[in-house]
Amino acid sequence: MSAPEPPTTELRCPNCGEPVWFDDNFCESCRTELAPALLSGEAAKPAAQCPNCQDSTISPEGYCENCGYKVPAGNDHVELELDLVAGVTDKGLRHPRNEDAMALATAAAKSGPVALAVVCDGVSTSSNPDEASQAASQSAMAVLLAAVRSDADLAQASVRAVRAAQHALDDLANEAHLQFNAPSATFVSAVVTSTQVTVCWLGDSRAYWIDASGPAASRPLTVDDSVAQELIARGVLSEAEALASPQGHVVTGWIGADSDKAEAHVAAFDPTGPGAVLLCSDGLWNYRPDASGLAELALPGALTEPLGTAAELVKFALDKGGSDNITVVFIPFPPSARTRDGDTSVLAATDIGDKRS
Repeated sequence: MSAPEPPTTELRCPNCGEPVWFDDNFCESCRTELAPALLSGEAAKPAAQCPNCQDSTISPEGYCENCGYKVPAGNDHVELELDLVAGVTDKGLRHPRNEDAMALATAAAKSGPVALAVVCDGVSTSSNPDEASQAASQSAMAVLLAAVRSDADLAQASVRAVRAAQHALDDLANEAHLQFNAPSATFVSAVVTSTQVTVCWLGDSRAYWIDASGPAASRPLTVDDSVAQELIARGVLSEAEALASPQGHVVTGWIGADSDKAEAHVAAFDPTGPGAVLLCSDGLWNYRPDASGLAELALPGALTEPLGTAAELVKFALDKGGSDNITVVFIPFPPSARTRDGDTSVLAATDIGDKRS
């Protein structure tokens, strides 16, 4: 049997310079990972654009020269974009730091390109919630990426990813001796293939299906683990009343050393047409909890410009008061290898890497 011919492409491994295929996960020559996950905690640098007015004139002191807004620095505002998925996280207007985190990745599977995302929201009343969300999202993404690349069952892998996040927070609590007020976070993940969306969650970070046909066909993909949801399910309060109550955002499920018996939820969804998966923390959905309302804000941009649309929804939450940290991630469906000019046949050489701002 003859050896496979080398790739007829200009794409090259950033480590050793050898040719690679556009859908390779690793370099055949040096085993460098060609499509590593992007983590919000590793992209800390000043924002290039004001999230309040979108102006790009930022003073050396970090203020927008157009509207005077203090532009967040470091992890306070992070934008991540890969070819199939994009997200924005912001600390909001009332919190001293960003306790949300996101991890984004793409992978080449036998069935085609796959997009993955994890969003975690640190529980503010716990110790080190910012570290908790970062550790949980990073650990979970490592498990999900490995599962996609090995063609493993995605529902089972999603549960294993939550367990990995749980172990990471156990370690965080043990290292800092914080078992009595353990670092904790909510969790939601999505793995999007060409035919199916697999979501997994624990807490009140949410996933939505944004249908390309319009708001009426859009719907939530998760159900909160929260006191508010229990009140709604029992018919005690309406959704609006429950969310406005003092217990409205008290979660009943989370990951952390003090919640090792919590069981994650997994659901698979088979879209019948194009759309986008939205993952978000309550910093967004608190201002527009219904899927149809979010779809009105997201369409049609979520299908073609996920990063810009995520930024628009973050600005929407800021304009509404920005009372919490805000994270918004969009994955257009079906995932396809889009270049910046819209060609879906092959990735440009620069698209092996990532785009961060």
